[in-house]
Amino acid sequence: MATLALSLHFGGGMELLFDNRRDHEITITLPAPADVRLLIDWIATNLLQERKELFLEGPSLRPGILVLINDTDWELEGEEDYQLKDGDDIVFISTLHGG
Repeated sequence: MATLALSLHFGGGMELLFDNRRDHEITITLPAPADVRLLIDWIATNLLQERKELFLEGPSLRPGILVLINDTDWELEGEEDYQLKDGDDIVFISTLHGG
């Protein structure tokens, strides 16, 4: 098991799904190796307040959500396979907006 202190941030309207809070400082214990896939599941189970379909599509993150890991696009870090490290800063931003 891995215990990690992480900073999570939600923007672009996503904060409305998370008790209208943009920033969450969390300490979690996940099975090792702890990757973003496990974090997304933990977020959906423990932080997501409503409208799960606006965050997830099946077990994965919904398309249209930009993810930054330590200020780097998660596509450059391995997306859901990125191995979390203590102190990581992870940002989720919705790029889809109604009109």
